[in-house]
Amino acid sequence: MIYLPTSRMKKLLFILRPAALIGIGLLLAIVSAALSQPVSTASSLSAEAAFAAQTTATAPVTDSSQIGSTDGIMLMSVLIVLIIVVPILVRRKNWS
Repeated sequence: MIYLPTSRMKKLLFILRPAALIGIGLLLAIVSAALSQPVSTASSLSAEAAFAAQTTATAPVTDSSQIGSTDGIMLMSVLIVLIIVVPILVRRKNWS
């Protein structure tokens, strides 16, 4: 038996789907805004906390990467393509 929605249910879904999408979008925007707020600065902290939050010099960055070393990325991309394409080709052969 096939269940077909009534016109009343179609109207309800017509309203609920966009409302759900808008609600999820607003939720994501609020969470994104809450997570992107800056951390309190030393001027707004108490004296003890300000002492503990003093900045220190950053250690120099040593770059160990080599220019043009994309062999690993290329190998992974070939493996991903094979994982996707081989089953498709095998099934296509069975369909013929």
